[in-house]
Amino acid sequence: MDIAEFHSAVYDTVRRIPIGKVTSYGHIARLIGMPNYSRHVGQALKLAGPDVTPPLPWYRVISSSGSISSRGPGTSGAERQRQALEEEDVEVTVGRTGDLKVDFKTYGWFPDRLDPI
Repeated sequence: MDIAEFHSAVYDTVRRIPIGKVTSYGHIARLIGMPNYSRHVGQALKLAGPDVTPPLPWYRVISSSGSISSRGPGTSGAERQRQALEEEDVEVTVGRTGDLKVDFKTYGWFPDRLDPI
């Protein structure tokens, strides 16, 4: 799978996450057959522009611990992600260390495989 195919597979899979659900970078990687490429999933989502068509619900993908990943000092990405999830009625809580978290038991989407479209 070349990089364009990888990005396309990531985007197609992320678009299938139902409204009001979240999954992990690692689960997206497993679903597309690249289980050791969770960081690459994050990179692919980071590289997708806001005007990608059809729209990409990037905010439905979070870390395997259920945390919303920081986008680095001085950025508002984590807060934008929180707001987008809350607009879909996903509850985002503040963890003990101040990190933003989502409960996978309530909001997780973890199919074993994807059916063909």
